[in-house]
Amino acid sequence: MTETPFCMVLTTINSQEGCQAIVSRLLSAQLVACIQTLPINSHYRWEGEICTDQEILLLMKTQSRHYQAVELAIREVHSYEIPQIIQIPVMDGFQAYLHWIETVTLHPEERG
Repeated sequence: MTETPFCMVLTTINSQEGCQAIVSRLLSAQLVACIQTLPINSHYRWEGEICTDQEILLLMKTQSRHYQAVELAIREVHSYEIPQIIQIPVMDGFQAYLHWIETVTLHPEERG
């Protein structure tokens, strides 16, 4: 699969504190430009049981080249044994918005 320059990363977590830890870590490190959070109900199978939980869905916008660092940062603070961390390629978008993502997620040494 051809890598696109931008992506969304999705994860879920079951507490506001955990959500805030992820948000703070990723925004402070300039690994993501924006994180939207939504309350959701998750239905899934775990260890042979059907489970339903209230969770928070985090939708994160970033550059694809940052995905591995984003995943690692989430895993370092996430409370789940196997957290959902999914990368979704952004095929196209409003160019000014994509430029903003690129600018906001540049590390200080990359700025001209």
